Amino acid sequence: MSYAVISLGGKQYRVRPGERLLVDKLATDEGATFNPRVLLVGGDGTTDLSPTTTVTARVVGHQLGEKIRIGKYKKRTGYRKHNGYRSRLTQIEIESIGSAKKPAAAKKDTVPKAEVVPKPPKAEAPKAEAAPKVATPTASAVVAQPAAEAPVRTAHPPKGYDDLTVAQIAEAASGWRRPNLEAALEHERANANRKGAIAALESALAAKEES
Repeated sequence: MSYAVISLGGKQYRVRPGERLLVDKLATDEGATFNPRVLLVGGDGTTDLSPTTTVTARVVGHQLGEKIRIGKYKKRTGYRKHNGYRSRLTQIEIESIGSAKKPAAAKKDTVPKAEVVPKPPKAEAPKAEAAPKVATPTASAVVAQPAAEAPVRTAHPPKGYDDLTVAQIAEAASGWRRPNLEAALEHERANANRKGAIAALESALAAKEES
């Protein structure tokens, strides 16, 4: 492969087609091409010290180099000074040396697209079986049932009867209803069997029958 030695900004560079390098800033605009001075062309075992070959270069861009820190110091005086500097550079790319052009970029291997695997169909949920219909009996099939008999109300002695004295029973018996009087009389005979209370209850019952 051929190479060339070019001169830029008082410096010499050994270049090949497709090579990029940083040089001192050039006045050429970004993206423009130019032909630097060619000092030597070599390759394939031959060297031409007086070449007529043209080297074509393209300006890739302008940039700043790495920052260089500069420090000054004088002993016994306390003098200290620090400064920084960044070189202004231009990046160029060698497009061709004579008829030799930069090698074409290797094509990227095309990655086969992943095959789309169809999704399996969703399993349908089993349908719930319909409940069997129950035949509604017609009016003719309904057998009339006898109405429930009303519960028989049982009479009880008046509330708090056990705490009443004989005198209180004799005083309040006239205001009680007949079922309560009968229940109180039965309760009195079965439990306390107080003669005064029994006589008062029987007298109140007799008065109820006469009225």
